[in-house]
Parts: sequence; C-alpha cells; structure tokens
Amino acid sequence: MRKILFGVIITLIVLFTFKYCGDKKEDKITLQEHSALIKEQVKNVGKLVVTEGHFSEVFTYKNSKAVFADLLEAKKQAIVIVNADVTIGYDLSQIEYEVDELTKTLRIVSVPKEEIKINPDFEYYDIQADFLNQFEAKDYNEIKETVNASLMKKIEASDLKSNAQNRLISELAKFYILTNSLGWTLEYNQNPIESSEELQELKL
Repeated sequence: MRKILFGVIITLIVLFTFKYCGDKKEDKITLQEHSALIKEQVKNVGKLVVTEGHFSEVFTYKNSKAVFADLLEAKKQAIVIVNADVTIGYDLSQIEYEVDELTKTLRIVSVPKEEIKINPDFEYYDIQADFLNQFEAKDYNEIKETVNASLMKKIEASDLKSNAQNRLISELAKFYILTNSLGWTLEYNQNPIESSEELQELKL
C-alpha cells in the first residue's frame, strides 16, 4: 500500500513539474512574441512627421559706403519680396529606445530634435545702385542671411513648432496604446506613462 501511495505521489510530482515547465515555456514564447511585435511597431512608426507653413515678407535692403576720402556716399538699395515654405519635422527613425522583456517595459530613451527647413523664393524689385557701389554676390548673401534670421524669429513666434510637437505626441501615443494593450509599460525619461493624458504633458 505504501509503495502504491509513494508511486502515486511521485507520479503527481512528475506531472506537476512537466506542467509547470510547460507553462513557463509558453509564457516565455508569448513574451518574445510581444517583444518582437513592439519592436516591429516602433519600426513602423519610425517615419518623418512634418508640419508645414508659409510665410511672405517684404524687405527693403539698403547699403551705403563712403568714397573719395569720405567726401561722397555711394548708395544702393532694393526691395525684396520673399515667399518661404517652412517645414518642421521629426525623424522618428532616430528615436532611441530599449525593450526590457524582463519587466515588460518599452523605454523611450531620447526623441530626436525637430528639423526646421526653410525654402525661400526671392524676388528683387526697384534695384538702385550708384556706379561706385554696385550690387555684388556678398549683398545677396547678406539679404539671404537677414531673411532667414527674420523667418526663424517668426517661426518661433508662430504655432508651427507646437503643432509639430502635437503631431509627435500623437505618434508616441501609438506606443502607449500598443504597450497598454499587451500589458506592458511605456517609460519616457525614466518615468512610466500611465495615461494618454500624461503624454500631452511631456517636455520633449
């Protein structure tokens, strides 16, 4: 009787051991599948998010220099009309992230800085120049530098950058939806993101 009881106990222990090991193996496979899915989704979201804007400006360029031992002043001027297309984008393929399978955590380590591109179109009108102070290549370069600096100030004062950041956060929200649906945690800057509202408050 004791031998039978002992045999039954041994059999049960073996069965439970196999079942436990099988369950652990199944958990590991599921975890790896989730990890691969998360990596694939991060890769799919890795695209250029762009916000576009348009600016029009009218500049008056003036330049003068003294000639003949400061006896005369030679002047030149022009009216410059600038139409500029501006794009602000984030290359999400440059996002640095870590996938921690042990803690089921997707960590966003860093987000790329926005890329601002200005494509101006220049039209020159009413160009006037004295014989001793003609327009040269350096004048046009100065005009372009001045225009770009002015446009950058206008971009900073506009809502283009905030609109671009809102689009960025919308893309990051996809990471939260994915990790949350799989029972994973999304972290940014070592802080767990526990709701989509918290994404809106991120300082990127």
